[in-house]
Amino acid sequence: MDDNRERLQKYMASCGVASRRKCEEYIKDGRVVVNGNIITEMGYKVSKNDIILVDGKEISKEEYKYYVLYKPTGYITTVTDDLNRRTVMDLIDKNEKQQRIFPIGRLDYDTSGVLLLTNDGTLSYKLTRSQKEVEKIYQVRIDGIITQDKVIELMKGVEIDGIKTKRSKVEVLDIDNKNNSSLIKLTITEGRNRQVRKMCETIGYPVKKLKRLSFAGITLEGLRVGEYRSLKPHEVKKLYSL
Repeated sequence: MDDNRERLQKYMASCGVASRRKCEEYIKDGRVVVNGNIITEMGYKVSKNDIILVDGKEISKEEYKYYVLYKPTGYITTVTDDLNRRTVMDLIDKNEKQQRIFPIGRLDYDTSGVLLLTNDGTLSYKLTRSQKEVEKIYQVRIDGIITQDKVIELMKGVEIDGIKTKRSKVEVLDIDNKNNSSLIKLTITEGRNRQVRKMCETIGYPVKKLKRLSFAGITLEGLRVGEYRSLKPHEVKKLYSL
């Protein structure tokens, strides 16, 4: 038995094809060929000696790349867009895009802040699909003057889409009586669709402006809006240790 063999979807993700979940979809759709045979089995295992084609193109493991981008508002968090809207990939140098990097998770069109990108499908899966809690910190400008009872409600968890959110941390940063708004820092450990906005709306405070300050300990330090940088080795190691 070859101990170096691994599941096809994991191998594809490690080659930078896409996230592991997306690779599973490719397999189910019959888009993956191994040694001349179309593979649709999720448990199929491969080794580095196998010839693997995705949509007719051979794949192989490549050097992993890791970036943090200060995403501006007005950009879609995806690799491509059928409506030709601006995507976060438009902010990345074309030479780096040749390495098939993709975003880890998502930030809404009208949300700015920390966005990680990589060609490491295993890390992407770990940070977005695992059961481990990954801390995300947001700066939120909400409509209205937030009260202490609502702060406590947020901290204990609120029900959105029929499911109660996990406990969160809330810090009130500023109260703007003149413009009837509040600025809070909200720390969550989930990644549900539009979670922060829905949480605030549930307690009666619609979001006016939203920025992610940190994702898994990676911050915007040293970056201006629209800029990005490579992660340092110790930062990558920290992400893998979560």
